[in-house]
Amino acid sequence: MKRTLIIGAGGVGRVVVHKCVQNADIFGKITLASRTIGKCEEIKNELPNADIEIRTVDADNTEALIELIQNSDADIVINVALPYQDLTIMDACIATKTPYLDTANYEHPDEAKFEYKEQWARDEQFKEAGIIGLLGSGFDPGVTNVFCAYAQKHYFDEIHTIDILDCNAGDHGYAFATNFNPEINLREVSANGRYWQKNEDGVGEWIETKPMEIKMLWDYPQVGEQDSYLLYHEEMESLVKHIKGLKRIRFFMTFSESYLTHMKCLENVGMLGIKPVMHKGVEIVPMEFLKTLLPDPASLGSRTKGKTNIGIVAEGIKKGKKRKVYIYQVSDHEKCYEEVKSQAVSYTTGVPAMIGAKLILEEKWSGEGVFNMEEFNPDLFMEELNLQGLPWQIEELEV
Repeated sequence: MKRTLIIGAGGVGRVVVHKCVQNADIFGKITLASRTIGKCEEIKNELPNADIEIRTVDADNTEALIELIQNSDADIVINVALPYQDLTIMDACIATKTPYLDTANYEHPDEAKFEYKEQWARDEQFKEAGIIGLLGSGFDPGVTNVFCAYAQKHYFDEIHTIDILDCNAGDHGYAFATNFNPEINLREVSANGRYWQKNEDGVGEWIETKPMEIKMLWDYPQVGEQDSYLLYHEEMESLVKHIKGLKRIRFFMTFSESYLTHMKCLENVGMLGIKPVMHKGVEIVPMEFLKTLLPDPASLGSRTKGKTNIGIVAEGIKKGKKRKVYIYQVSDHEKCYEEVKSQAVSYTTGVPAMIGAKLILEEKWSGEGVFNMEEFNPDLFMEELNLQGLPWQIEELEV
């Protein structure tokens, strides 16, 4: 029987556990570990008939992680902890020769920097250990990468432009809250935007923009027209390496006026700072303090209504003719909560994490080294999306 170790017991961790239990014939015995044992207990109690062991772990401590992996006798480690902890968990997997999967790239805790550089640098170590490391098996990154690979395989000879479009039209009733970890969310949104394109000489380069500087209106199926803002997002970093013929790639996300107003106010008074400041003789990090004041994203599930729509628009050439394709997935917050006690943002991240791990355990996606999602056969993943609760659609658009 397989043994699965899941590290992280937040909203996404809850979804991963529920979906692994639904596929118990693949995942077998589950060990769920977190710094906070109470969160693990809560999830375990939701699934009283499942074979789940719970443990505490400091995911910043590589030696503690090695001990956890060895004691759980894990066949795979699913990392849904904080992105700050990717490297320690990867190093523990190398030491124990255990396959690894995460949903977001490494982020340095002391600077708003999102990149795969330090994870890709471990490729040789993963090869020497004879194991696979699958990066970014969430939705974006993750499913959006697979959508691009699927479009490349079946709809285009060359893809010239890609726009990744992420819409969350959910309403949780709060004036201001974040749908996933506040530190990660606010750092991502408040950072400068970036997109990649080839210049007149055919050389690819990153173009930097001010936060929220570029906006477009997009009509999202089952949601409607929404203002969408250009951000930097990590999947672009790998897609520029693997999509042939690419000339430009951008990422857009929707935000409500209330969210943007609150974020701007917080930024203006320094509450989005990630450097320590002194407060009454005590050193605090403003962003970390703000996190304690905001609603826990895991608590939003029961009160969130509405839908998400995440997808890609790819334009290019097929048999000498221009073509434009829109691949997207729509999820309903309330239906997600009914199934796994989490809202759609966690659901759309947790389900792909389970699918990636499933394909690894079934040896349908295999290899030695560190990989991004678009490097494998997309058909297998696309089939699983339909089976596991994330059905997708394709539309041909006018060029």
